[in-house]
Amino acid sequence: MKGSVAIVTGGGTGIGAAVVRHLAEREVRCVVNYASSRDEAEALAEEVGGIAVRADVASDPDCRGLAAAAIEKWGRLDFLVNNAGRTKFAAHEDLDALEMDDWLDIYRLNTVGAFQMIRACTAAMREGPHSAVVNVASVAGVFGVGSSVAYAASKGALITMTKSLARVLAPAIRVNAVAPGYVGTGWFEKRLGEEGFAKLNARIAGSTPMAMAAMAEDIAGPIAMMLDPAGRAITGEVTLVDAGAHLDVGLSRRPGREG
Repeated sequence: MKGSVAIVTGGGTGIGAAVVRHLAEREVRCVVNYASSRDEAEALAEEVGGIAVRADVASDPDCRGLAAAAIEKWGRLDFLVNNAGRTKFAAHEDLDALEMDDWLDIYRLNTVGAFQMIRACTAAMREGPHSAVVNVASVAGVFGVGSSVAYAASKGALITMTKSLARVLAPAIRVNAVAPGYVGTGWFEKRLGEEGFAKLNARIAGSTPMAMAAMAEDIAGPIAMMLDPAGRAITGEVTLVDAGAHLDVGLSRRPGREG
């Protein structure tokens, strides 16, 4: 992977930042995309020798500009990690909890935005010897759980799109997805505080077969593995990364397990 170029959307914080660091360790040059986390993205880009580029992935012109920035800087584009996403918390049983605009905003970024990024990057990635895309989906899109019905539906659509585009873009570009379960990121810590965050992680760890609560770094590793040319025979796959929580047949009936 040395010398390759990757775009990581939503790369300034959380899973995206962990992916950037993981790829940088493999000497992959990274475009750190951000929408609002400018300070974090710029600091990370400086840390790894990459570039930070602001772009709203829900905007097609921004997606095309993001791809152009990578090519202008390094003259190639090999990998794309579609990590940017959004949700709105709403009880699944409350069918009036989400407005139409909520649905459209979530789909526009989580599903359409990922498609737009792939489309913007396809021409350049076809030129590479081992190009690959990884879409960051969620167990929500597999089991219909998570922060809201709209979020679960958007991630389910992303999983289906992964399979469709894997077929369409083969053999030049592999397209796979990871589906994380709970991930202990700074998002939770900011809202729960240090003590609340620790308690949540302990509760999650006590409910998974692997007796752990996954952190951002635990998702970054599988993403890098899916990008690695060593996996050249793998495309159209969705890998669950949830410490084995999906092995619990009662997953879909238990609250608190959100992707």
